[in-house]
Amino acid sequence: MAPGLKRFTDVAGDGTPRLDDAAGEELVCVERAASVALGSRAPEPPGTLFITTRRVIWLSEAEKGRGYAVGFLDITLHAVSRDPEAYPSPCLYTQIEAEADSDEEDGDLDSEADSDSQLPKISEMRIILADAAQLDSLFDAFCHCAELNPDPTAEENEDSDLFHGEGMTNGGWIHGDEDEHMVDGIDPEFFIPNPIGQNGGDDLSSSVLELQINDQRFEDAEEEEARENGH
Repeated sequence: MAPGLKRFTDVAGDGTPRLDDAAGEELVCVERAASVALGSRAPEPPGTLFITTRRVIWLSEAEKGRGYAVGFLDITLHAVSRDPEAYPSPCLYTQIEAEADSDEEDGDLDSEADSDSQLPKISEMRIILADAAQLDSLFDAFCHCAELNPDPTAEENEDSDLFHGEGMTNGGWIHGDEDEHMVDGIDPEFFIPNPIGQNGGDDLSSSVLELQINDQRFEDAEEEEARENGH
């Protein structure tokens, strides 16, 4: 499904949006008398804002059947704005992932056909509440829902490969800032690890036997020296 803002018309008989129960979508909060300003356009007449665990849905009160929705995965930024130089009214400012290679059009949204073609191109939406004091609570709701919808394409931690043994060669760690042919400062050409059970190419059991023989010879030499000294 293409990203961005979309027209929403799936409304129940009581005027509330139908949620995707199969996907576990739940209602988080409702704000009455809320307006939305899409892009550079003037705010819509007041409607009702529904925040769910998956989407932001706005339904018009003045015009039945008129509404917009955007998924939290498509909202790239949200912030409370109270600077009158940035926007005349306090609002919750959001940035939306728009259609690729498309600029927002400033055309009229009164035509349903035009509206449907222009909505995916809108990259900004402002939410204006009747009670501006509730903006902080709305911001908290957005933060909560954003955490419920993490970006599935986020890059994994660069260091995660180390825990899976990737980046290891000849038993050593390869450091990205060093020569790719060096392993812990040792050229692999001269770095030959000894397999378990071998010591420098000789069988381990042979090395132990040699050690025992050397120990026995050392003991015989001590006994000979004691006899010569009359002990």
